[in-house]
Amino acid sequence: MTTDKHDVIIVGAGLSGLAVARFLRDKRPELGLLLLEKEDHPGGTIRSHGEEGYLAEWGAHGFLDNCLESRVLIHLAGLDSEVVKAPLKRFSRYICLDGRLHLIPQSPGRIIRAPLIPLRAKLRVLADLWKKPLPDEPSVARWVEHRFGPALLPFADAVFTGTYAGDFEKLRIDAVMPALRELEQENGSVIRGLIRKKRARRRTGEKKKSPGLPAMTSFTAGMERLPQGLAAPFVASREIMYRTEVRAIGPAEDGWRVETRGNRFHATHLVLALPVNHSLKLVATLPDLAPPPLARLAEARLATVILGFSEAAPIPFGFGYLAPASENRFALGALFSSHMFPDRAPRGRQLVEVLVGGRRHPERVEMEDAAMIEAVVRDLTDLMALPEPPLFSRVLRPGAGIPQLEEGYTKLLAWRRDLQAQQNGLHLCGFGWRGIGINDMAKEAWQTAKAILTREMAREEDELKG
Repeated sequence: MTTDKHDVIIVGAGLSGLAVARFLRDKRPELGLLLLEKEDHPGGTIRSHGEEGYLAEWGAHGFLDNCLESRVLIHLAGLDSEVVKAPLKRFSRYICLDGRLHLIPQSPGRIIRAPLIPLRAKLRVLADLWKKPLPDEPSVARWVEHRFGPALLPFADAVFTGTYAGDFEKLRIDAVMPALRELEQENGSVIRGLIRKKRARRRTGEKKKSPGLPAMTSFTAGMERLPQGLAAPFVASREIMYRTEVRAIGPAEDGWRVETRGNRFHATHLVLALPVNHSLKLVATLPDLAPPPLARLAEARLATVILGFSEAAPIPFGFGYLAPASENRFALGALFSSHMFPDRAPRGRQLVEVLVGGRRHPERVEMEDAAMIEAVVRDLTDLMALPEPPLFSRVLRPGAGIPQLEEGYTKLLAWRRDLQAQQNGLHLCGFGWRGIGINDMAKEAWQTAKAILTREMAREEDELKG
């Protein structure tokens, strides 16, 4: 078996792997890159579903436009003209409380004035000023109740249901909101920390990085266009190989060895741009490896029920709604997709994408399609008084789950940091490392690309000196 040599091998052609590759190609086009992907298409969990004039998503439905790295990727993918946006200042969100949908105002001041919680509960928020930070790594639920009171628990539950499809009794605040936790620990209070940051900006004359509210971003033909655009410049079967699963990796002379079923490759840099659990499985084969603090992360599986309604259906205008566990609803929430982005439904129709399952109810993902659709429609009708059954329905069941940032996750990040420091040329990024959102992965991809570029520059300087 011969060995092909490359400067950089990237395992995984999902968003993270493609982003690393495009950042490198943009800065150093002469580097020899090879992407290896076990599926027959790029994008990983990012896939769009078109049927009967409806356009829905298997995975991510969009991302906020307040991340520089993501905006650069849009440009590199050649998709500037295909961007569609739904500004947060125009599109509201709803929360299900006491069996009804309530609009959530889009600014802190309006939230405080809104009659969502009683005055006494609003005043309880100020107790944050003298509450000492909890030790260790408390759950999100425990942290929110400690700092701001129990009345805010349903809202926190809804936020993390929408982000992770998770259980905020298990998610750790240090893992899901590290910057906020650091602000609290440094200042003894979240409110005090925010006030000090604002005063510091005034003293230095620094302006906010993103004035105003950001916008939710997608593309006219769906989110799948992003990985398609990023993958387009790479030559198939030469620079990007599909249906090629990596079976083993290992250190080699001046780099890394990568083995698939029929090939062996060598690279100076090896990037595992995979979901956390996939990376852990591959890395576990390395010799003399300190075992990770977690063998794997828990995952939350979701099913998406696509529903098409006529224009007569009273779908509230906005992004959608979320339901905390205390409401005992069947669905976790729904996205009002055709409100957010144009042309997501045929003329005269509306598209709603309903989320089912998650960390708390994995059994619901296994239901028969007809039973799941019936339960979802019943749930929505109770909240919106729908006058008619849907005109279209379909169930999507993504194969991948959403990594859960629970107990042990921050120790896993520390283990990754030490591993990358000890194993020269090995880089781990991807779904679940430092978050699960598009912007999280774009930032991690740029940090990975920057580490490779920095090492290449140092190596070239050494060669010149030699």
